Amino acid sequence: MLPMHTDIVDLRQFYHSELGRMAEQAVSMALASVWARLPEERLVGLGYAVPYLERFRADTERTFAFMPAGQGAVNWPVAELSSTALVFDEELPLPDASIDRVLMVHSLEFAESPRETMKEIWRVLAPGGRLIIVVPNRRGVWARMEHTPFGSGRPYSRGQLTALLRETNFTPGATSEALFFPPSKRKLILRMRHSLERFGRWLWPVFSGVIIVEAQKRLYQGLPVAARASRRVFVPVLAPHGVPSTRGRAEP
Repeated sequence: MLPMHTDIVDLRQFYHSELGRMAEQAVSMALASVWARLPEERLVGLGYAVPYLERFRADTERTFAFMPAGQGAVNWPVAELSSTALVFDEELPLPDASIDRVLMVHSLEFAESPRETMKEIWRVLAPGGRLIIVVPNRRGVWARMEHTPFGSGRPYSRGQLTALLRETNFTPGATSEALFFPPSKRKLILRMRHSLERFGRWLWPVFSGVIIVEAQKRLYQGLPVAARASRRVFVPVLAPHGVPSTRGRAEP
């Protein structure tokens, strides 16, 4: 059975809640530890990465928020020209080697074919481009609780994620973990989250709520290429403004 995307309405509601804001802060801190600066980079957030793109887009040349068709999309950034596009993750509307970094959040765990999705990301990344993946940890409590988005989809172990990256021509690099506090709405738990995050990273890292892995596009080993006809009927709902396009593909 294929994993179902979490609906865009539920994602927005979660990140507007107190628990969601605390989760975003914890994940953002862990992301910062693996986020090597690439001045004037072109960044794509795939899935629902909007809460995290806000923190990292200041140094970019341009930033896109690509949201899967099964999830739905919202306009972003708020009160600015839209940088959002509704996409299929196996057929991204971008030229080859046009993006410097891809951030996947609430994405890989819902992919119909994770390997095909990773091959498509490899295609659009520039030589030496970097990918950062945030996925639910199959050993963590968050993957077992369905009242947050991290409890939906297909969770991963670190070994599974590393194997997938290597199979699809990426070299795994820096790693981090986050969400060591339980996904509880109780005030006491939320007040203790900083201590739980600090001690959890030291005492029980294998039980984190999410795994974060950075990887680099590998060029010295080719992937087999097979022509495939699109299985999709795709009508964009929100497209990036200010970027010229040719036949539906954004130009760098």
